[in-house]
Amino acid sequence: MRLRLRSLIIKIKNTKDRKIRHGDVIRDVEYLEHADIKDGIIDLSIIEFPLVVVLTQDCDLAQDYKFRWSRAEVKNEDKYLLSVLVAPMYNYEHVIKGEHLSEIEMGMTVLSAGSATLIQKIQDNEIPRYHYLEFPSSTNIVPTIIDFKHYFSVPTKYLKSHKANNFECQIAPVNREDLQQRFSSFLSRIALPD
Repeated sequence: MRLRLRSLIIKIKNTKDRKIRHGDVIRDVEYLEHADIKDGIIDLSIIEFPLVVVLTQDCDLAQDYKFRWSRAEVKNEDKYLLSVLVAPMYNYEHVIKGEHLSEIEMGMTVLSAGSATLIQKIQDNEIPRYHYLEFPSSTNIVPTIIDFKHYFSVPTKYLKSHKANNFECQIAPVNREDLQQRFSSFLSRIALPD
């Protein structure tokens, strides 16, 4: 039997904390899809995700913060992170309708066309690819799904400065550890030949 961890999300009141932390939910994060240079003109394709969650572990984030932004003398930068792993958080209703990436013209599987059992398995976090979360009404975040195939990295300096004005909340410790465990498990799966 699997423990259901759905509504244990907490709102962080101290938004003055500029540290990036595992489980932070941050609004309007940009992802550079590609950059093209033609005839001296740079064309950037940027996708802005309304919500992302930080997946990088707290120990790595804490060391980066301590050695990069503390006033202590640093002899080298080997604790610095080049980037932070994040994953988009999609509106649950849009995901089950296959519409969550329609604005960037990507057609996705319509999950609601499946059985009620499939939808229940998604909500119970029994489908390895997806992670379902519900938030308390104080956050104004609708139920979301994280698709583990869509993780990406964001430069550390960008995310730190961006968090100052775009921090939404932080996932409660028990939920973020569950999220991390499921993400790690998804990434470590063994591919079988067709």
